[in-house]
Amino acid sequence: MIRKYIFGSPFQTDAVVCDIPCSQGDVPHMKQENGENLSFSCQLGSADEVYGLGENVRGINKRGWRYCSCCVDEPNHTEDRQSLYAAHNFLVVRGQTCFGIFVDTPGVVTFDIGYTHLDEMTITLVYPDAAIYVFEGMCVLDIVKEFRTLIGRSYIPPKWAFGFQQSRWGYKTEEDIYRVVKMHRENHLPLDSIYLDIDYMERYKDFTVDRERMPHFEKMVQDLKEDHVHVVPIIDAGVKVEEGYAVYEEGIENGYFCKEEDGKEFTAGVWPGRVHFPDVLNPEARKWFGEQYRVLLDMGVDGFWNDMNEPSIFYAQDRLDSVIDQIAALKGRNLNLETFEQFMGAVRSLSDNREDYQKFYHQTPEGRMSHDRVHNLFGYYMTRAAGEAFERLCPDRRILMFSRSSYVGMHRYGGIWMGDNKSWWQHMLLNYKMQPSLNMVGFLYTGGDIGGFGADVTEDLLIRWMQMALFMPLMRNHSAMGTRQQEVYRFDNQKILRDTLHVRYGLLPYLYSEFMKAALGDEMYFKPLSFLYTEDAYAPQVEDQLLAGDSVMTAPVFVQNGKGRYVYLPEEMAMIRMRSLDDYDTDRYPAGHHYIEAGLNETLLFVRPDKMLIMSDGGEYTEDVHTDHMKVFAFVKTNAVYEWYDDDGMGKKYDDPEHMTKITVAADGTYTCEGRNIRLTVELL
Repeated sequence: MIRKYIFGSPFQTDAVVCDIPCSQGDVPHMKQENGENLSFSCQLGSADEVYGLGENVRGINKRGWRYCSCCVDEPNHTEDRQSLYAAHNFLVVRGQTCFGIFVDTPGVVTFDIGYTHLDEMTITLVYPDAAIYVFEGMCVLDIVKEFRTLIGRSYIPPKWAFGFQQSRWGYKTEEDIYRVVKMHRENHLPLDSIYLDIDYMERYKDFTVDRERMPHFEKMVQDLKEDHVHVVPIIDAGVKVEEGYAVYEEGIENGYFCKEEDGKEFTAGVWPGRVHFPDVLNPEARKWFGEQYRVLLDMGVDGFWNDMNEPSIFYAQDRLDSVIDQIAALKGRNLNLETFEQFMGAVRSLSDNREDYQKFYHQTPEGRMSHDRVHNLFGYYMTRAAGEAFERLCPDRRILMFSRSSYVGMHRYGGIWMGDNKSWWQHMLLNYKMQPSLNMVGFLYTGGDIGGFGADVTEDLLIRWMQMALFMPLMRNHSAMGTRQQEVYRFDNQKILRDTLHVRYGLLPYLYSEFMKAALGDEMYFKPLSFLYTEDAYAPQVEDQLLAGDSVMTAPVFVQNGKGRYVYLPEEMAMIRMRSLDDYDTDRYPAGHHYIEAGLNETLLFVRPDKMLIMSDGGEYTEDVHTDHMKVFAFVKTNAVYEWYDDDGMGKKYDDPEHMTKITVAADGTYTCEGRNIRLTVELL
């Protein structure tokens, strides 16, 4: 059951695609608090769990901290943070009653979940305008499905986007790009795409190519595509202020940039220096900005990543001028404790200062709106601009698109990566824990920067991160300029990394099938144990094991020098200790707690009873993965049945029943296929 309540005059975010009639009276389960802000609270039972909020810090169970939905450029994803790059205002409380709540408002929302008072949850809105949806169901998965149906089908990328992807801020020339691809191919390290960070642009101008660094850009894109590698360039939110730059001049001429109160274009500083932000909440400006992607599409590009779109602000021009004056006044003075802090405070006030959000405006269908009231929509609407343009420019094929900043609703136009993490073991675990929460709010095409973006990766961390990412839809190695170079071919244990990548390509038939079924059925691809094993009292305590699709439970190693790990099994499962596609051991473990060894070259996979894991023979790119013959690992107690989804990976006829094949494996290892005729090698676990 879904109920909708309206407070004030909420902005139409377009997060919801289904029309729900408004209910009257009080919001169920929540008590409205009268005060300076609109707020709601409820008591939490001592054993209640709280799930959701998408991309955020801490654990899968969100109880015990205060979270703030305010999209911000925050690379330090430490436990004391309250906001990251996204605003995903949906959560589910599970206890004696089970209910969900979605606070649809683009302003700042605070979720105090047992922080101020251990047994109380309070939701506070800075602006008293919101549509609030309340969901009631028997279990978390029922409520999530109701919510996902309400907000619409998740974005589906091309199949090649499930292959391995290599990125680094610092690939500056065509030679750099060719060299990375060459090293992958020569060392038989599978690869499907390579990324271009801001260095490919002409002076950091969106939709341009630096012809001194990349004089034959179109040829490079085509050459690599012939080698089955796709080039994926970055697009930033800020448009450089520069006379003669067509995008800037068109935006000025047509009034497509965000403006200050007096009608002058708002000027901020990002990578190019002074920039204007496209007013993507203005439908005309959004269409115009989306059309700009045509320039790179026409050069053969078929994938993009949107960045800096919280929007990140290094400085607002007027604030920078004021700070420079403050610092100048300190020149020659003895900077003691107070004056030095004054100096540092002035500098710190420049970047991503929330006061700057009140200085510029959007021209929306609902009238002129200050940015602070709709701040959390900017990244969503920038990516929406691209997604809507792709439907116009290339309606019959899929384009890869994912973004750093997001709000519920953007999941229909692209995926996300979880921002600029660090080469820390704790960040690997955090990226893992975010997956179910992101799935809950519709983001299925997700992944973190493998190895960490900032800081210096260690070899064992990279190996374990690669193993953890085997089931992540977005599997991208990405690092920052100035850090240790972490392409997989640079390490002594290249064989382990090669074998891990080949296992990934072996898993593609299963991974793609489970992703597609989750997207088409408004389901979760990643689930914590507690969502499925609802009667198991210990399952909610397990946050470092996830169910990936219907058949498999993953249990990566998350600690430095780890030679194994403790695993909790809510039921009997079969384990595959995977070293390579051809080198593995299998065993069965009863329900309960186990310590299981896992060498640096070993990945632990668990198959549930009467389920199966289908695997190909691998390949060096997605088109090299063949599925006419596959291997099936089946844990059969009575009868194992699997619904396998497969399509051409580029078209959009997703619901064609011919894409589905039903595979049944009996206890004696015999099998049948209904649909596509596939030759299987069955290994009983």
